[in-house]
Amino acid sequence: MKKLFFCGLLALLMSIAMANTAAAQGATLLNHIALYVVDVQKTSDFYKKVLLLPEIPEPFKDGKHVWLRIGPHSQLHIIQGNKTQDHDINTHLAFRVENLAKFMAHLDKQGIRYGNWKGEPGKTTPRPDGVQQIYLQDPDNFWLEVNDDKF
Repeated sequence: MKKLFFCGLLALLMSIAMANTAAAQGATLLNHIALYVVDVQKTSDFYKKVLLLPEIPEPFKDGKHVWLRIGPHSQLHIIQGNKTQDHDINTHLAFRVENLAKFMAHLDKQGIRYGNWKGEPGKTTPRPDGVQQIYLQDPDNFWLEVNDDKF
């Protein structure tokens, strides 16, 4: 048991060291993603209620911007002003959840349509590495993947 604990601790410390090394060596790290949308309130409500992303302060305070937290040091910026358009599923944002079945039940309660890559409602797509995925669209037709990757 001690050996397993120390192996886990060592792996954690190594990953922290690698992340710090990458940052120290000038690696490019994700800061934010910006989505240009039709209705900032409708779209930000979707991301807050459906994907459960927390809102964070934004500096513009003009009613055209909403910022949401998508990772420890990453943000989603939602900006009003776009016109309605279609988007291809190949261009998508991907999020991971601990329990995909529980998240799918959450979507069902919200009345959100989702499905696999082929568009079959309520089904998942298995990746070759065993990760399960679903796909849905936000109010502006941007595609989202939600998966159960354990990385």
